[in-house]
Amino acid sequence: MARIDHLVTSGTFSLDGGTWDVDNNVWIVGDDTEVVVFDPAHNPQAIVDTVAGRRVVAILLTHAHDDHIRAVDETRRALAADGSTPPVYLNPDDEVLWAMVYPDVIPDVGVIDGLTVDVGGVTLRAIHTPGHSPGSTCWFAAEGLEWDGAARPVLFSGDTLFNGGPGTTGRSYSSFDTIIDSITKRLFPLPDDTVVLTGHGDTTSIGAEKPHLQEWLDRGH
Repeated sequence: MARIDHLVTSGTFSLDGGTWDVDNNVWIVGDDTEVVVFDPAHNPQAIVDTVAGRRVVAILLTHAHDDHIRAVDETRRALAADGSTPPVYLNPDDEVLWAMVYPDVIPDVGVIDGLTVDVGGVTLRAIHTPGHSPGSTCWFAAEGLEWDGAARPVLFSGDTLFNGGPGTTGRSYSSFDTIIDSITKRLFPLPDDTVVLTGHGDTTSIGAEKPHLQEWLDRGH
């Protein structure tokens, strides 16, 4: 069974003229031979050290806010093996945000809803969940991963769904109504025991978040 390695990296997030200090979760998924890296934020060397020489099948981006992507180029070059750099996957709807950091480069693979990536015996399926950003994408593994000693379905939610509610929608290219629609129609149908591994903060589950929908609607942001 494939394993999940977890790093917390620290840096900044900038948008709409503001800059904030942030801690990001970086998830590395695979076996002893190959992995994928989710959102390699802030600290390329720590990511390289955790990959520990395994082949990187892909760098999977949940969205293109700068805290999630600014270290991508340096990280992929550091992870290059035998002259081959790992491909970067991003939903094209987020290219407007990507271009703020990389105006002259485009990602290698445009992610569409339902796209799958196989690594270490696990199939990860892309679920397009706009709202936090236009191209926000969660990645779902129905089986093949272990969490807290048990086989569980796992969702890598980026900044779409957190422990305590939806991701922020008060900035450019975001929409509260859209993120609520994405969560209720695309994520809440997943099994209640699905572990939700987030872009920031603590882990949660679909079953833990589902009862709080009305609270989020009342809060309205």
